[in-house]
Amino acid sequence: MSEQFERLSRLPLRDDLRGKHPYGAPQLDVPILLNVNENTYGVPDDVRQAIVDAVSREVGGLNRYPDREFSDLRSNLARYLGHGLTPDNLWAANGSNEVLQHLLQAFGGPGRSAIGFPPTYSMYPLLASSTGTRYIPGEGNESFTLGAEDAARQVHDSGANVVFLCSPNNPTGTALGLDVVEAVYEASGKANAIVIVDEAYAEFAHSDTVSALTLLKGRERLVVSRTMSKAFAMAGARLGYLASAPEVADALRLVRLPYHLSAITQAAANAALTHSTQLLANVEDIKTQRDRIVESLRALGLTPAPSDANFVLFGGLEDPQGIWQGLLEAGVLIRDVGIPGHLRVTAGTETETTVFLDSLSALLGKTVS
Repeated sequence: MSEQFERLSRLPLRDDLRGKHPYGAPQLDVPILLNVNENTYGVPDDVRQAIVDAVSREVGGLNRYPDREFSDLRSNLARYLGHGLTPDNLWAANGSNEVLQHLLQAFGGPGRSAIGFPPTYSMYPLLASSTGTRYIPGEGNESFTLGAEDAARQVHDSGANVVFLCSPNNPTGTALGLDVVEAVYEASGKANAIVIVDEAYAEFAHSDTVSALTLLKGRERLVVSRTMSKAFAMAGARLGYLASAPEVADALRLVRLPYHLSAITQAAANAALTHSTQLLANVEDIKTQRDRIVESLRALGLTPAPSDANFVLFGGLEDPQGIWQGLLEAGVLIRDVGIPGHLRVTAGTETETTVFLDSLSALLGKTVS
């Protein structure tokens, strides 16, 4: 790695990128992958065939550019989200990371700043850096929660131009109350900031957790971002999207690359949205396994964070690296997210969850009751 950085240092790289590391999670060939919050159930056979058919129909026209406005996709996304949204309220890109990048390109940049509240999604500072936006790490608390008054104060005092609120939060799984979003939006008015509520895991939330989509009306600076990578089991398709006031999408048209969504991507996403009921059929099973993990970890004397996502962050580990390695040797890959004494595990199938819990129990010398 040092040799790689030495070679890199000889290039005329931007000063603010020197010494930084790219995003990356271990990609290892093990039987059970529970490290990057994928939907381990995969795409059902009937939906898979529908996607293949849809893509096949596009192949004959690949000599032509795709629909630059991805009109059908925006209509399907609006129909899926509901809440009175229309195609004008929707924007999409190659994964929610590109959606966030578009937002920073349009509303961040040199001389501007963005604030987030660690521990949170590790791409926020990387995306900020790549767009020349100064990143301000806010402060949460030891219970991985964020209070409305405290968050609003920090946003107001920061004067940030872009605010990241992740709910359910990655890597903690904790959801924000709508009071936090409302308070932050109000506090960001002085800087005329864009407030982004990143709801990548919203489909896995508990029934009493309310989406920030309900707050969009009348708030032109509020954005809710989503993805088809998680609940839709389409991480490989790279399709993220957002809902907002129409003028936000108009701003993003100024920074997007021409024809940024391929005809293949649009076809696959449209087919998936047409079969959303089948694709989302496993969400309740995943939530059941998530709650099972939380209860079992508590029984093992560990401290899992409350989760509204398809993963669980848990602490109380004296040797998290040793546990991570022991699980890997047992054929289970989970994630070390860099929080001392903690690890994170994706909720998989019932079988995968059982193997994880049994392997962890053996490493701890305890038994799951």
